[in-house]
Amino acid sequence: MGVLLQGFFFGSGRIAGVPSPLGGDKTIPFWWDHLAAQANAFRLAGFSAIWIPSPLKGASGELSSGYDVFDDYDLGAKNQKGTVPTRYGSREILERCIAIMRANGIDIYVDIVENDRDGDTGNFVFEYADAAGNPTGGRFSKGPGDFHPHVPEDPGVFSDAFNFGRDLAPINGRPAHHCFNGLLNAGDWLTRSLGNQGFRLDNTKGVSTDFMLPLLNHGALAGKFAVGEFADGNIGLIAQWATAMQHRASSFDFPLHFLLKSMCNDPDTMQMSSLDHAGLAGVDPLGAVTFVENHDTDRGGIGGPIVRNKMLAYAYILTSEGYPCVFYRDYSTDKNCFGLKEPIDRLIWIHEHLANGPTQQRWKDAGVFAYERLGASGAPTHLLVGLNKDSNNPRTITVETGFPAHSRLRDFCGHGGDVTTESNGSVTITIPKCVNGLGYVCYSEPAPITPFAVHRVAATQDYDGAHDLDIPGASDAHQVQVCRITADANTSIEAKLLFNSSHWAANTNIELQVLDPAGAPPGRKTFDRNMSGASLSLHATNKGAYTFLLQSTNTPSTQSETSFTLRLSYMAPQTL
Repeated sequence: MGVLLQGFFFGSGRIAGVPSPLGGDKTIPFWWDHLAAQANAFRLAGFSAIWIPSPLKGASGELSSGYDVFDDYDLGAKNQKGTVPTRYGSREILERCIAIMRANGIDIYVDIVENDRDGDTGNFVFEYADAAGNPTGGRFSKGPGDFHPHVPEDPGVFSDAFNFGRDLAPINGRPAHHCFNGLLNAGDWLTRSLGNQGFRLDNTKGVSTDFMLPLLNHGALAGKFAVGEFADGNIGLIAQWATAMQHRASSFDFPLHFLLKSMCNDPDTMQMSSLDHAGLAGVDPLGAVTFVENHDTDRGGIGGPIVRNKMLAYAYILTSEGYPCVFYRDYSTDKNCFGLKEPIDRLIWIHEHLANGPTQQRWKDAGVFAYERLGASGAPTHLLVGLNKDSNNPRTITVETGFPAHSRLRDFCGHGGDVTTESNGSVTITIPKCVNGLGYVCYSEPAPITPFAVHRVAATQDYDGAHDLDIPGASDAHQVQVCRITADANTSIEAKLLFNSSHWAANTNIELQVLDPAGAPPGRKTFDRNMSGASLSLHATNKGAYTFLLQSTNTPSTQSETSFTLRLSYMAPQTL
């Protein structure tokens, strides 16, 4: 199933989150560049996907962590709330980061916030800048009728206790369908613009399932992975939400998180036997995204952080069923992070190569839990895992296994010596004492620890031009710079142009021009009114930024500019 990296955290200080040059230190790179610089290392470590925070402009501008969403159409390209880039970077830097992740074979899950909006003028009125800088000309303005309490609470909402702004009403909003269709269209634009492969759904308790399900099946969102933040320890409530969503989205496994926190922080009060098929993953492993920590728990929210023995929890989620998510601050060796990269890397390798198939409990008591992953079709290798919460004493246990008789087994964590199964397949293992959470072993038949392969994938990103967006439509008056992308050397770029020519004259056209990193024009193409959807193919000789420019000619006076979509497919470099 892969391993997910939560690619951010919330820290402290003037900007209470990841480091940013907007905090005053201009030597700090924007976060999108910081992630892009690590993309190849992430993939070589075994991560298959990364979850990034909400990339939209927030009401608090340069201080925003992304969760006080203001404008549904500002990815860091409009001058609003006192800044053009978000605290994570500009739209160009964001899309470059995503393209570099794709060039390393990593999927991107974008956080989307559909419960609330923040930054209105104080009366539930939201207006946005357009491509020309007009502060009231932007797309999807909102008024009181788009929010509770001006209209009744939507059906399909589990709780409205955690609103962090004006509470959106996509179902009951007035005029009818304005909020609903506006959010669907904005979600489609965001997905096409970024070319991401999935979503993390913020605060799903507060969003109508009658809206969220159509959203995930709409336009570019359809068929993509999704995981919801239903922050509750009640498995039954999470199951109700999943049923209402027709199992269209997975859920973060908060019940398991709370149990793991008890195991790590308060081991004397927790029975290790309770780990047997624990949490949401224990009843619905395909619908559970397991985690040890996240940006909220780490800073004291939703019950607070795990403060000791954290590796024991990672040993569990990275060898158990479910889709495991590693928290950046736990993993990274960055300043103010916890530097658990080395032991987590080994567990990621074990997860991807050995932890397959159903789970068989092999030992459980108050202090030790042992289980075996029985292998899956095409991956018959078994894995025997032992966890010991005792920080003072190791534990030696003899367990049945599915390994053949007289099989030599290796602890791939390096915490225990080799062992050999008996004639009946049973084996005796010693699990070390739990010092700094390292009370675990992972036994399987010896195999070389090979590096992860990197399979490059091209990025596909859309750039929509219209007067009410961040990129203007094409006009006769001036050449429009649509975007810059970063392509790798000796790769191809495919540029597909779609446009509205409904009012064009016979001699109206649009010219697409491309400039290479040196400013030379490697290609251009003129599109007449019958050529919407045609493409320009280019060869990127050199690595670097390629600039795309548009200008129309002989546009009728009844159509001052032409809206368009420029769809670019290209291979980014694997490093920044």
